Amino acid sequence: MPKAFPPEFRRDVVAVARKGEAPLSQIAKDFGISESCLHRWLKIADVDDGIRPGVTSTESAELRELRKRNKLLEQENEILRRAAAFFAKEIGPKMMYPLVGDLAADGIPVAVTCRVLGFSPQAFYAWRKDPVSQRDWDDAHLINAALDIHHDDPAFGYRFIADELTTHGIVAGPNRVARLCKVQRIWSVFAKKRGLTRRAGPPVHDDLVRKVFTADGPNRLWLTDITEHPTAEGKLYLCAIKDVYSGRIVGYSIDSRMKASLAVSALRNAIRLRDPADTVVHSNRGSQFRSRKFVKVLHRNGLVGPMGRVGACGDNAAMESFFALLQNNVLDRQRWRTREDLRLAIVTWIERTYHRRRRQRRLGRLTPIEFETINRHAT
Repeated sequence: MPKAFPPEFRRDVVAVARKGEAPLSQIAKDFGISESCLHRWLKIADVDDGIRPGVTSTESAELRELRKRNKLLEQENEILRRAAAFFAKEIGPKMMYPLVGDLAADGIPVAVTCRVLGFSPQAFYAWRKDPVSQRDWDDAHLINAALDIHHDDPAFGYRFIADELTTHGIVAGPNRVARLCKVQRIWSVFAKKRGLTRRAGPPVHDDLVRKVFTADGPNRLWLTDITEHPTAEGKLYLCAIKDVYSGRIVGYSIDSRMKASLAVSALRNAIRLRDPADTVVHSNRGSQFRSRKFVKVLHRNGLVGPMGRVGACGDNAAMESFFALLQNNVLDRQRWRTREDLRLAIVTWIERTYHRRRRQRRLGRLTPIEFETINRHAT
């Protein structure tokens, strides 16, 4: 393609032709241009000088620049429109690299797309050369496993997912699991915790536990309490007994009325299952645990029944933490139509999820059943 003549040369040729001292054909020949080119230059010069109507060179350049900018804006709008779904997910550049290739196939330059999306073209070309690194491959397997774990129990957050990944043959630190879960929006359905707001009541002198919720063996310290939840048929009450050593619920009873028989039934169930001796059974000062029937069962089986203070849930915090888990994972999941539906949901969660699937860090990331089994065999 021939090079364009300099503007100064064009102005000089036009000035000579306007003098009329020689025919245009001769002037064109003298300056080494064609006669049609000279006629075109004269026409453009007449328009620029206002001699004849038309679009001047300056206006023509401005129009070209405006068209260029308009095309660029259209490309940027198209990039943002097609990338809107990616931005909504708050994902990294690597997940948007395929979009760069798709836009390039539609005629949008790679440099423009990378500038709008906020990363360099060099990073895109490096990714295109090696689209899937080993780290990406490992992350993809981890994400798939995390999705499966979370699908089985949506209450699991990244900490429990990190503990459960070892059973899938994947070793990953909690920070890495937290990062990938955040990218994929894998969150526990109960992420927000509520604090305790009740003030402690006046102290008493029969609390043998004194908030030390530890035990060096099974059946040394049990905790018990009662919780309630409404259904369309009325309230349902649960009395549970927890072994501090493993965190296992060793006995529980569920009824439509909160009578002394509820606590007595839970205690008898625990005794049948564990056959304890000299076990401390810590409770609050509710009337069910101060009843004659409950105290009689304690004494008959050689158990000790210390109590915390009135209205001080912190004195039985370990049991309250279990009820908080139950509240988040079962009770608040839906509106329960019948007492029987809620009863089956509570029993299923305790026996299947809490005992056999929910790993606890204080137990070395073991479930209560696994912890008891291992330590029983060890002894």
